Amino acid sequence: MDQTLRQSLLAMLDRQTRMRQELAADGSLFFGYNDRMREVHNANARALAEIVDQHGWPDIAKVGEDGAAAAFLIAQHAIGLPRFMRACLHLITDAAEAGRIPRWQMALITDRVAMLEGKPQLYGTQFDWDPSGELNPLPIQDPINVDARRIACDLIPMAQAIPQQRKETAERGETAPSNWAGRQTEFEAWAKAVGWRE
Repeated sequence: MDQTLRQSLLAMLDRQTRMRQELAADGSLFFGYNDRMREVHNANARALAEIVDQHGWPDIAKVGEDGAAAAFLIAQHAIGLPRFMRACLHLITDAAEAGRIPRWQMALITDRVAMLEGKPQLYGTQFDWDPSGELNPLPIQDPINVDARRIACDLIPMAQAIPQQRKETAERGETAPSNWAGRQTEFEAWAKAVGWRE
């Protein structure tokens, strides 16, 4: 295991986590994509890209379970860099299918990329507020078989995931947007501006 690489990834994730906590505490995290959060995400993504160029994907054998989880979370939050995030999706999928990282990481980034591209998700891991102010999974492709796909990736069934997600979101202090339509319009404009959608 490369301890230097592991520590670098953990430090990057720590910066990201501390910034999220700071912005959540003052409420600014939940209103659009905060500029300070974006800067941290993008800086971490650029650093991860350099690591990947030099060492390949940081899997468990290379950086331990916590280091590999940190690399995944950095990739999962690189939402302002579509080309990089799509590249990470392929690397994470290959690593998961080879048993070098947990399959749930593949599921989460697969759904995140689909959501950002405006497509239905496969595993039901991505949630958002609906117009009535309730937190629900975003549209799912082939919903009848979603639990089979989730179980294959070590995820709990949707009947358990939905109340768990709502509970965790409430515990973080997140609430439904006061202007749902405005938030949707803002998100669509951002997704087009950064290159997720045409």
